[in-house]
Amino acid sequence: MAATEIDAIRALLGSKPRPVGWSERRQRLDEVGSTWPIASDVKCDAVDCDGVPGEWSLVSGSDPSRVLLYFHGGGYCSGSILSHRRMVTEAGRAAQARTLAIDYRRAPEHPYPTAHEDALTAWRFLRKQGIPAASIAVGGDSAGGNLALGLISRLRAAGEDLPACAWLVSPWTDLTMSGTTLDTKDAIDPLIHRTYLAELADAYAPSPLDRRDPLISPLFADLAGFPPLLIQVGSAETLLADATRLAAAAGSNDVEVSLEIWPHMIHAWPVWNAGLEDGRRALAKAGQFIRAHLQGPP
Repeated sequence: MAATEIDAIRALLGSKPRPVGWSERRQRLDEVGSTWPIASDVKCDAVDCDGVPGEWSLVSGSDPSRVLLYFHGGGYCSGSILSHRRMVTEAGRAAQARTLAIDYRRAPEHPYPTAHEDALTAWRFLRKQGIPAASIAVGGDSAGGNLALGLISRLRAAGEDLPACAWLVSPWTDLTMSGTTLDTKDAIDPLIHRTYLAELADAYAPSPLDRRDPLISPLFADLAGFPPLLIQVGSAETLLADATRLAAAAGSNDVEVSLEIWPHMIHAWPVWNAGLEDGRRALAKAGQFIRAHLQGPP
C-alpha cells in the first residue's frame, strides 16, 4: 500500500514540467501542496505576528494553551502557509495543540538572515501572548527545519528560554552540500537534486557568506543544551544524510534525539498526508512526541 500511494504522489509531482522561475516555482508548490484541502473541522485565522504574516489553526478538543510554531519548507525561496496548510493543521490535531504557521520572507528578494529574523519575531510574538516557552514546540520541514534549529541557537545565545521540543521533517541542515546521499539518492529523489539545491543556496546565502556558519548550516552548530528533537526523513531523498548527520551530532552532544527513516518516502512526504497513509502515520508519531514534551498551563 505504501509503495502504491507514494507512486501516486510521485506521479502528481511529475505531472507537469519542473518550473524554472521563482514565481512559477512558488505557484507550483502551492498547487501540489494544496491538492487536498484541510479537514472541515479545522478553524484557521490569519494573524499579524508583529509584522510577520501568520495563521492560527485549531481543531475541536485541542488545547489552545499549547502551541506548535511551524516554519514551512521550500528552500527559502518558495513554499507558503497555503502549500503546507494541510500538513500543519493535521500536525496540530495529532499534537492536540494550536498551530501557528509563519509566512517568513523568502529569497532571493530577502536573503539570509531575513527568514531567521522573521522566525525570531514570531517566537517573541508568541511569548508576548503569555505562552510559556515550555508550552511551545517548534517544527519545520526542509528549510523550515533549518529555521527551527537556527531559532533555538539564537535563543540559547541570548540566554532566553528554549522551546519544549523540536520536530524536523527532511531538514536541510548543510548548505555546503557535503552529504553523500546527494549523489547516492539522486536517481530516486523526485524533488531535490544537487543543481537545484545549489541554486537555492546561491539565492539564500550568496557569496561571500560562509555557508559553514552554524546559523546557515546548523549541522555545524554546537547543539549542546538543545531540547529534545524528533527527526523524520525518507529513505528515498537526497537530504537523508543531512538528517542522519544531524542526529549523530545532536546525540554526541547529549541531546535527546529520535531519528526515524521512513522506507520509500520522499522529501517532506507528510505534506501529502491526505492521500498517503505513511504521511498520516508520521504526523501521528510527531503528535505523540510533541504531546509528551509540551507542558500545559500552570
